[in-house]
Amino acid sequence: MINPLLRYFHRNVAQHRPVILMYHSVQLDNQQPNWPWAVSMRRFRSQIDFLAAEGWVTTTVCDLAAKPNHWKERTVVITFDDGFVDNLDACEELERRGMLATLFIVSGSIGRKPAWPDWPDPGRPDVCLLNGAQLRTLRDAGMEIGSHSVSHTHLTDADDHRLHTELKNSKLTLEENLEDELSSFAYPYGELDERCIAAVQQAGYDAACTTRPGWALRDNDSYSLRRLTVFNTDTVSTLARKLCFGSNDASWGQVWRYTAKRLTARIGSRIKKP
Repeated sequence: MINPLLRYFHRNVAQHRPVILMYHSVQLDNQQPNWPWAVSMRRFRSQIDFLAAEGWVTTTVCDLAAKPNHWKERTVVITFDDGFVDNLDACEELERRGMLATLFIVSGSIGRKPAWPDWPDPGRPDVCLLNGAQLRTLRDAGMEIGSHSVSHTHLTDADDHRLHTELKNSKLTLEENLEDELSSFAYPYGELDERCIAAVQQAGYDAACTTRPGWALRDNDSYSLRRLTVFNTDTVSTLARKLCFGSNDASWGQVWRYTAKRLTARIGSRIKKP
């Protein structure tokens, strides 16, 4: 699926650094979706088959954050933001392969079309969000359910009361639907500041994901977990390059820059030897 040079990098660069992948919609149509944050089911299957074949172990956001020094194998957390109903089919594919995922749900739109203000837009999936019964089915299959706020609002622009309401009420609503506790959160639009982080902690969450690219635990902070975005254009090859370098920059230029850096360092070390 990937060329020998990329396979070499993939097997030698990212072995002990957990990553979190961010998906949104997985559309059953095998054509490339128009929305940048949606992927086709065909590509999704090829991507998770690649992860399985290359020995990546899946876990959930909260397990990763709770045991940051535990993960000695290639570890990946597969996340889905918003909670589209097509995630159900994606999670069935994961379950068949013995893989886990974490889904971040916008609680104010459970079981209906997205209701947040900036949603209507050409190319975005015209589907409902998962309902309570479907969320429980996913939870029973081992998937983690987390919160993505009540209304997918810009938390950094919210006053203190609105911020508290978005965080606390979404947690309560989801817990009522799940009949269980939840403890993970994803910042809408990836927007956060120190005030938001403090509010997430106070609302009772144990971990939170950003959209900042990089190795998941780079900041040593369970409330600022980094993620790599999977776009509609990503193939197995571009995904492998993202995993190699912990970056959304999946260009071959990144590969060549890394190669040149390694060669320069190797030549320099040989020159220094007596």
